[in-house]
Amino acid sequence: MKARDEITLKSDTIHAPSQLLTQSPLLAKNTLLNLLGYGAPAIAALFAIPLIVAATGTDRFGILTLAWVLIGYLSLLDLGLGRALTKLVAEKLGDGSTTEIPSMIWTALSVMVLLSFVMSLFLGSLSGWIVNDVLNIPANLKQEARSALLLLALFLPVVVVSVGFRGILEAYQRFDMVNAVRIPLGILSFAAPLAVVPFTVKLPVIIFVLLLVRLLAAAVQFYFCYRIVAALISGFDIRLEIFGKLLRFGSWMTITNVVNPLLFYMDRFLIGAFLTITAVAYYATPSEAITHLALVSAAFMSVMFPAFSTSFKVDRKRSALLLDQSLKYVFIAIFPIVFLLVGFASEGLRFWLNEEFAQNSFRVCQLIAVGVFFTCLGQLPYALIQGAGRPDLTGKLHICELPIYLLLLVFAIRWAGINGAALLWAVRALVDMVCMYAMAQKLLASDKLKTLPKLAWMSAAIFFMTAFAMSPSLNLRIGGSAVILLLFAWIGIRYLVSPEEVHFLKMAMNIIKENRKKNRA
Repeated sequence: MKARDEITLKSDTIHAPSQLLTQSPLLAKNTLLNLLGYGAPAIAALFAIPLIVAATGTDRFGILTLAWVLIGYLSLLDLGLGRALTKLVAEKLGDGSTTEIPSMIWTALSVMVLLSFVMSLFLGSLSGWIVNDVLNIPANLKQEARSALLLLALFLPVVVVSVGFRGILEAYQRFDMVNAVRIPLGILSFAAPLAVVPFTVKLPVIIFVLLLVRLLAAAVQFYFCYRIVAALISGFDIRLEIFGKLLRFGSWMTITNVVNPLLFYMDRFLIGAFLTITAVAYYATPSEAITHLALVSAAFMSVMFPAFSTSFKVDRKRSALLLDQSLKYVFIAIFPIVFLLVGFASEGLRFWLNEEFAQNSFRVCQLIAVGVFFTCLGQLPYALIQGAGRPDLTGKLHICELPIYLLLLVFAIRWAGINGAALLWAVRALVDMVCMYAMAQKLLASDKLKTLPKLAWMSAAIFFMTAFAMSPSLNLRIGGSAVILLLFAWIGIRYLVSPEEVHFLKMAMNIIKENRKKNRA
């Protein structure tokens, strides 16, 4: 085993620069950093959201959840240049030619700044119409909501440009720096409103503090970029031919960046339009917490995208191996959590929030959890498709999905309210996952994904979750969950995890134990 490890290490280090950026230890370390970076804000949200709801009230909190969605969504309206910058810089690092990197960075950032100013003016001009005519906001909160929306428009350039800074760091596989910003930013996204509400619950004040945090984060990101790209300041240059390269990749990414969040979040806005802002709170509160589970796969996705970008052209088998491994790890990590959420949704909401949310939101919690399970698995082939330079495939898929989904969503909301919206959201996530894997397999051609036959296991898992959730007896659910999770653990160790991976995990545990002993000494 030791000899095999030495051979693997040598094979990872003696090849071209692309191999250096796709070494398993490096990718594993960066994924763990991302899990920490995504997990810390999720834990902060878990504790902060009940306190914020209690302080602001259900209606005002419903508007705040929409503001959180808009901050995340507006950061994607960058013509796909952030992701395009990551891909092209990663490719240059992979083949060892780095002279064009400063020009790429400044060309992309210049266009992103210009674009964000245009979008800022557009959003500001529509703020009154959105608040008064689109969303069903109580009259006493309309002015607060419009002021908050104008603040979002004002800070939009900061939000968009920070995407470019993060893309540069990800291309260099500097996820230590990425998460040095992401962790405090994510925590403060919930801690800042919590610190403000004892003094005022006015939405403009809360949003202003959130955006100041974003401004500080962007400044730190720029400093990190300056540290790793030595010629960033001296190499200021804007080239039209580079913009052409960025735009060819970014144009389809723009479509995906615009359409995908609509597929992910439009349900909340339509619930606000057709039902009430209170219904948005009942839907969005558990949804906001549960969709954070997708950050598990996002931790893999953001690491794998630059890895796929550097490996797909020169070593397609390596890309297939990375996709297989990441799918397996995400499946093992996410299934037990989703299983328990589906089975104990009502009890969990009662403990976390209150009886009111438990009665109105438990079915939403179950359905969104199942949808997030599919979403997590679908994000990995999505990263491969993007890294392979084919964002047109995902863009076309989402263009086809959007009108069908929105039409059915209106029907589902009118038919079954927030439960109908959650059911349709889960079904769309399943369809999206199946399509992503079909496209990824076509790109990999003869390099078959070994995990595809295991999709049957996933179907069996969903069957267990559904049957488990229908049982009215709490004792039966507790006993059944223990049996099924033990069976899942045995199957995972026996059939999913290879002997080499078990050996690696044992080595990692021994290292952790030795470090603890040293720290105690």
